[in-house]
Amino acid sequence: MNLSGKHILLGVSGGIAAYKSCELLRLLQKRGAEVRVCMTEAATQFVAPLTFASLSKCPVYLKNGAAEARPFQHIDFPRWADIYLVVPATANVIGKFAFGIADDPVSLCFMSCNCERFIAPAMNVAMYNSPAVKRNLEMLRGFEKTHVMESPAGFLACGEVGQGRLLEPAQIVEYLEDTSYELRDTNDELRVTSGYQVGEIADDVIEKNGRKVLITAGRTEEAIDPVRYISNRSSGKTAVALSAVFLANGYDVEVVAGPMEAQFPGGVQVTKVRSACDMHDAVMERLADADVVIHCAAVADYRPANPANEKIKDSRSQLTIELVPNPNILRGCAAARREGRAKEGQTLIGFALETDHFEEHAREKFEKSGADALLLNAPVAADSGFGHDSVRFALVEHGKPIPPMEMGSKVSLAETILRFCSEKIDAQRESI
Repeated sequence: MNLSGKHILLGVSGGIAAYKSCELLRLLQKRGAEVRVCMTEAATQFVAPLTFASLSKCPVYLKNGAAEARPFQHIDFPRWADIYLVVPATANVIGKFAFGIADDPVSLCFMSCNCERFIAPAMNVAMYNSPAVKRNLEMLRGFEKTHVMESPAGFLACGEVGQGRLLEPAQIVEYLEDTSYELRDTNDELRVTSGYQVGEIADDVIEKNGRKVLITAGRTEEAIDPVRYISNRSSGKTAVALSAVFLANGYDVEVVAGPMEAQFPGGVQVTKVRSACDMHDAVMERLADADVVIHCAAVADYRPANPANEKIKDSRSQLTIELVPNPNILRGCAAARREGRAKEGQTLIGFALETDHFEEHAREKFEKSGADALLLNAPVAADSGFGHDSVRFALVEHGKPIPPMEMGSKVSLAETILRFCSEKIDAQRESI
């Protein structure tokens, strides 16, 4: 379908994914479409109507109206539209569509429009897999001129993993441009679109691809005495994002985790450790089975040479602690791979957290590491890094200049690593 010149009515309902509809609107405009917007009252709690009015250059159809709104929008907007696109479609509006309830702008427009209607569901996996939602979606698939897009599995806003994630705006545009568009079966090939596997997934079961990823997570704690230790502020959120993204793409995910606050999604096998030496031993024991190894943990570089067996008393005198180096787990894995003690074709990813001279320090660490790629990250911007959901990062690869660091979510960081690993695995497969 050529979108140029098309009139598209965009219905936005009240889910956290509503913010993505702003990007979708701009993508549709870039294709030459004219877009108007209607919103449920709940949607206005996520994105201000003024945002959509400014982007579309048309008053938004709201339940309580707007001073500049035209009358009879529930009739005029659907008659004007060539396409009615509901993004995101929550369980609530899907139920209204199925049973003919029209008590808000989005459901009123669905009821009165006679054009092609496209619905992009987005909700928690438990809701998506509920019998009621499944029944309602099946009913809508039987409606004339109604197209229901499949929701891919992925890392959801609530922190869980499963089906119910909104298709990315670019994927929705692709769907519209190809009216025969179908989500591919991914039994034989991993498809990566915005980092997630897109395919038919039965219920809440994510189809496995036979690959395994081993991830180190959290921080390590190096004992000074029975109650004190040397450590850092890593929360483990990056490792959780990595686990969720790889899990959603069919990998078996095993994690060796030091102390951390973030919680892993179900389906991840976790081995808990405390010190760097413990983490080193646990990783080496599991190295031979992993197709991908990601060293995400914030491992202490040093440990006390002689930790005390009893609590050190506060004598108010100067205390000197002798430190010795911890094993470098990343370099140890690279050495094991060179010596044939790791799985053939294994992909090895390291992390470099830097606070200054970013490129210089990252390049030096990369050259010494023996890794296939290094994720440079810098927790120096406000509201980013330790304990936050965003971070500045760039992927360092062999033979390529280091790209400028970008601010992004830790999920987008994980998607970047997944994309690199998938491309490397595909290249190895083609060379066989």
